[in-house]
Amino acid sequence: MEKCCSTTPEKPNTKGHKHNHTEGDGHDHDGHDHSHDSGDQTVFQMFLPAIISFVILLLGIAFDNYIKPAWFTGWVRLVWFLAAYIPVGFPVLKDAYKSIIKGDVFSEFFLMSIATIGAFAIGEYPEGVAVMLFYAVGEVFQSMAVTRAKGNIKALLDQRPDEVTVMENNQPKTIKAKEAKVGDVIQLKPGEKLALDGELLSDSASFNTAALTGESKPDTKNKGEAVLAGMINMNSIALVKVNTAYEDSKLSKILELVQNATAQKAPTELFIRKFAKVYTPIVVFLAIGICLLPYFFVSDYQFRDWLYRALIFLVISCPCALVISIPLGYFGGIGAASRNGILFKGSNFLDSIAEIQNVVMDKTGTMTEGVFKVQEVSMSPEFNKEEILQMVNVLESKSTHPVATAIHNYVGDINHAIPLENVEEIAGHGLKATINGKELLVGNFKLMDKFNISYDINHANIVYTVIAVAYDKKFAGYITIADSIKEDAKETVDNLHKMNVKATMLSGDKSTVVKYVADQLGIDNAFGDLLPEDKVNKVKEIKAKNQTVAFVGDGVNDAPVVALSDVGIAMGGLGSDATIETADVVIQDDKPSKIPMAINIGKQTKKIVWQNIILAFAVKAVVLVLGAGGLATMWEAVFADVGVALLAILNAVRIQRMKF
Repeated sequence: MEKCCSTTPEKPNTKGHKHNHTEGDGHDHDGHDHSHDSGDQTVFQMFLPAIISFVILLLGIAFDNYIKPAWFTGWVRLVWFLAAYIPVGFPVLKDAYKSIIKGDVFSEFFLMSIATIGAFAIGEYPEGVAVMLFYAVGEVFQSMAVTRAKGNIKALLDQRPDEVTVMENNQPKTIKAKEAKVGDVIQLKPGEKLALDGELLSDSASFNTAALTGESKPDTKNKGEAVLAGMINMNSIALVKVNTAYEDSKLSKILELVQNATAQKAPTELFIRKFAKVYTPIVVFLAIGICLLPYFFVSDYQFRDWLYRALIFLVISCPCALVISIPLGYFGGIGAASRNGILFKGSNFLDSIAEIQNVVMDKTGTMTEGVFKVQEVSMSPEFNKEEILQMVNVLESKSTHPVATAIHNYVGDINHAIPLENVEEIAGHGLKATINGKELLVGNFKLMDKFNISYDINHANIVYTVIAVAYDKKFAGYITIADSIKEDAKETVDNLHKMNVKATMLSGDKSTVVKYVADQLGIDNAFGDLLPEDKVNKVKEIKAKNQTVAFVGDGVNDAPVVALSDVGIAMGGLGSDATIETADVVIQDDKPSKIPMAINIGKQTKKIVWQNIILAFAVKAVVLVLGAGGLATMWEAVFADVGVALLAILNAVRIQRMKF
């Protein structure tokens, strides 16, 4: 039975891209995780000790004040209230002993133990039992809240079925999902969830991808396309060829990421844990002072009265409301984000994103669909158009860029008979290769300038993305390609502006295209024709003004900018393993509207956390003064500790019910 008051500070991880996601097992390692192993207990079992204690306490109070039997005095009365105390008090006494053995003397268990034992020592048996009883009830509620928060996060993503149906000799056979091997063919019936990543063998199938993206809108996949663990088959029976081991599936990695997120503490959380380590011993010595020092200053000093005040002071001083409600608030924020298809790698990034003043975004695949189509092909008469396009198609097949896909879709099958040699990718420029001993260049016009290729067109006047081609040191022509703006891109920029967040677009695409897209969306600043190092310099310029920056991109090509930004946000987490590894926040469904949503979730989480901090400090401060002055009883002390903790918990779980 572990409680909330950890006093072991953790080192913050200041930059998410550098931490190792394989560390930890998804649980808090602070010493107290509040789980109480309650997942294996029913609610009745969790409350049973408190119920027993409550019944015996009520009978004892009735004997004391109403029935008043002659035998209910002396040692009989003491034993009766001890019987009420033991069900709720013994676990706390045991934890206090364990903490002392570990060197953590000033734990919450120690405070509650000496406060209640002291109450018994001065004959306040009912109050001693009541304090421990309400404390135990509060602990159960706290345990349930934390277990639920953690469970929601895990259940949200751990959508994998335990069993799968594989085809062996055209016969279906049910096996454990973990036993399925790469190359196995899974038969997926309508309504069934896919347990492993694979390739669709059926002609087409519709899937519900809510487990991965937060969107329940059906996603139709065609033969040969990738399908992922957690997707639900919607209509007809589908066949899927497994291409990834169970533990390596995207869903497994996402699940691990979210579980490990709870280990990345926010600065506020780290401060409270460090604060508790200093605060708790201070209040113990203050309580000793309250009990003993008045002897030297008060003429009618009564040890019993001042001991009672000191005990009240100890009960009030327990920092439980702070130490449990704050992590719970962050659990809630991570869970709320995950439910909307946004994955935070730690509560520290919830804090960071709440303070973002600038969102710097890539264009292709972030604000635009990233699905290019060839609009025009213009080739010089001295070149064979079809022959040049075939050579370009072969060279572009070496690239994974969306432009390469557009050219391949336009030209058709790749002619592997073309002798391609010395392929080289020139960052920010394009591709270079040798064919039949002659140099082929395919890229932007900066590539033409770099290799001193002369051309006679004004490419700055062309709105579309232009791919220039040169062969044998001569300009052969160009291909124009267009990309469409995402339907929620304008809404994204509008919502950022409502939050007083500036939007800046940085792209390696030509300036006219970038400016056109920026004007359509109302983006504040836009820069095109940028190399990776140019993007870094632009972000440095913003940070030089002491402003916070979130960068949104693919997390792979833009790794230097992601590392430099305060928060790195990756679009399309399902498309790239590297994205999940490098970014601090992963938006799974490629929707830019999730960017302001993520900022809003961060702001709401931080707001709730600070509400709890102010509430706990304010109430405790008032009751501490009243207790020290003899104006508060144990009952007010119980409210200041357990009552405030419960109020803070109820406030913290609100975020899990919010709609963003």
